[in-house]
Amino acid sequence: MKATIIEGCIGCGLCASTCPEVFRMQDDGTAEVYSQPDPEQENAVKESAEGCPVSVIITE
Repeated sequence: MKATIIEGCIGCGLCASTCPEVFRMQDDGTAEVYSQPDPEQENAVKESAEGCPVSVIITE
């Protein structure tokens, strides 16, 4: 699986709190993918994508 955050993040922090091994908050208040998920993190990444209020987390 590959995770990407596209433009439009509002910085709610849900992804970083759900899967901190993959997502973190940047200095500007938006989230970033700083590490691609391992197979054991895929469910948490999917949960982050489904819970994102602005649907900017893309998984492939």
